[in-house]
Amino acid sequence: MKTALTIAGSDSSGGAGIQADIKTMTVHGVYAMSAVTALTAQNTTGVTGIMEVTPEFLGEQLDDIFTDIFPDAVKIGMVSSGALIRVIGDKLLFYQAKNIVVDPVMAATSGARLIDDGAVAVLKERLLPLAAVLTPNIPEAEILAGMKIGSPEDMERAARIIGDGYGCSVLVKGGHQLNDANDLLYREGDCRWFYGKRIDNPNTHGTGCTLSSAIASNLAKGLELEEAVLRAKAYLSGALGAMLNLGKGSGPMNHAFAVKGDYEP
Repeated sequence: MKTALTIAGSDSSGGAGIQADIKTMTVHGVYAMSAVTALTAQNTTGVTGIMEVTPEFLGEQLDDIFTDIFPDAVKIGMVSSGALIRVIGDKLLFYQAKNIVVDPVMAATSGARLIDDGAVAVLKERLLPLAAVLTPNIPEAEILAGMKIGSPEDMERAARIIGDGYGCSVLVKGGHQLNDANDLLYREGDCRWFYGKRIDNPNTHGTGCTLSSAIASNLAKGLELEEAVLRAKAYLSGALGAMLNLGKGSGPMNHAFAVKGDYEP
């Protein structure tokens, strides 16, 4: 069995973060492991509290994982502290981790900043150059590229700036009123569009975490990047299309929509 590691925060409501990552990896037939960067108190209506782990403890988690069950892929989610980002970068470099997918969670869907400029600088310096692929949404791509994005052409320009600047592939995720869920992959000088149909489902909590974890799972299994992205988008569409409706706010998706087995009700 192939293995994957998620480095991210815990979502107590189960729809995003570590919990969404583990569900996604498991459904993809990959053995999931986790290094928790923070505990959050949250539900579908919002986050009420965050408690970060210490850099030392995060480092200990990573040491224990890499020296025992070496991951075939690594997904990195929200890490808001520069000190934690440095630890992650150091450990991934030391252990020569492969198939690193970075979901640079810097902005909420509303565009609100979730990480300070100091931590962004460390992210750019220590993590982005290690990535096989980055998966920013429109506001995050604007921050990384240093430009506004208002058209598909802008998405292509921003992807080139980011990809050439950090020497990695970039999947700029559409949405945010720009297009109907069309994503752009920039890889080694070439652009490829992955077209999708927007699903009329307000319950989209954890979509970014889920997509990046699905890509990491597919890379762990040996798929080429383009196929990994294509299959990940199809999985995300299925999870959204299942129309799960839980909670009072923007609820979670049904990560197990395609699971059929003896232990279902």
